[in-house]
Amino acid sequence: MTDGLAPQQPVIPAAEELAEAFAATRLVTVRTPLLESEALAQATGAARAFVKAESLQTAGSFKIRGATWRLTRLSDAARNNGVVAYSSGNFAQGLAAAGRAQGVPVTIVMPADAPQMKRRATEALGARVVLSHHGDRPREEAASALAREIAATKGLTLLHPFDDPAIVAGQAGAALEAMEQLAAEDAHADVVACPVGGGGLIGGVSLAFRNADSDVRVIAVEPEGYDGMGQSLAAGERRRVASGETTVCDALQATEPGVAPFAAARLAGVTGVSVTDDEVRAALRFAFERLKIVLEPSGAVALAAALSGRLPVVGKTLLVFATGGNVAFDSFAAFLGRAD
Repeated sequence: MTDGLAPQQPVIPAAEELAEAFAATRLVTVRTPLLESEALAQATGAARAFVKAESLQTAGSFKIRGATWRLTRLSDAARNNGVVAYSSGNFAQGLAAAGRAQGVPVTIVMPADAPQMKRRATEALGARVVLSHHGDRPREEAASALAREIAATKGLTLLHPFDDPAIVAGQAGAALEAMEQLAAEDAHADVVACPVGGGGLIGGVSLAFRNADSDVRVIAVEPEGYDGMGQSLAAGERRRVASGETTVCDALQATEPGVAPFAAARLAGVTGVSVTDDEVRAALRFAFERLKIVLEPSGAVALAAALSGRLPVVGKTLLVFATGGNVAFDSFAAFLGRAD
C-alpha cells in the first residue's frame, strides 16, 4: 500500500486483511462491552437488542482501530518523519494515541470551531494540533487543504481520516469483535445500525458482516443534511451534499463519502437513513438513563434511528454501534436538557 491521502481507485480490503488487522489491533485496543438491552428491545420491537459501546474505547471512540492498523502499514522512513491528518476530533485522538504507542510523530489539522475538549485531549496524547479556519467553505475541505500543505512543506505522510482501505480494514475490528461477543451470547445480528461520517467504520463493519453472512442487513445512519453516504448508495455513485445545515453531530459533517468506504458499503449492500437533531438528543438521554453510558451526539445517531422507528427490527435481533463518547460535560448537560 502506498502512503498518501486517499485512493484513486476503489480498493476493497479482502477478508484476510480484515482478520490480519484485527489480530494486530486487538492487542493494543480495548475489548469494548457489548450491552444487551431489554429496554431497547422493548422500545424498538426487536426480539433482542445489543449495543456495541465503542464510546468506551481508548481515546473515546472506535477510531484508534483504523489508525493503529494504518500506522503499521507505513514505511520505516515515513514512520520516522511522522504523519499529518485532518480531523474534527475523534480520528485526531485515535491517531494521536496510536502514534504515541508506536512512536510515530503526529500532526493534526483541526477546524478552529471543533470542540475544545477534543483539541485538548488530542494535545494531551502527544500530537501537535494546527487549527484551520474555513469561513464559508466546508470545514473538512479547508482542513484537508491545510493538511496537504503541511505534508508537502514538512515532508510528512498525509493520512486520510476515513478514505483509505487500511482505515476501513482496521475499523472492521469493531464488527469482528462484536460478532465474537454475539456468539458468546448465542445471538446473531439480523440488523446492524452504524453511524456514518465519511464512511470508514461502515465500510469495515459492512464487509465484516457480509463476509460472515450476506443476509445481515447493515444500515448507515447519518444526520439530516449530511446524508452523503445514504444518497450515494441510493444513486449507485458518490454524491456530494451541499448542506448549509447545522447539526449537533460535529463529527459527522463530511459532505461526500470516501471512495474506499463507499465501494465497500455498496458491495455489502448497505442502505441509509438519516435522523434529526431532536432524535439524537433523545437517544443521548436514553443511553444515559437506560444503558448507563455517555455518548456524544455523533456516536448516538444509530441509536437514534432505532428509537425513532426508522429501522426494520420488529421481531429481529438488532445490533447498534455507539461509536463515541467525547463530549464536554456542559455540552452534554445542555443536550439532555433539550431532549424530549
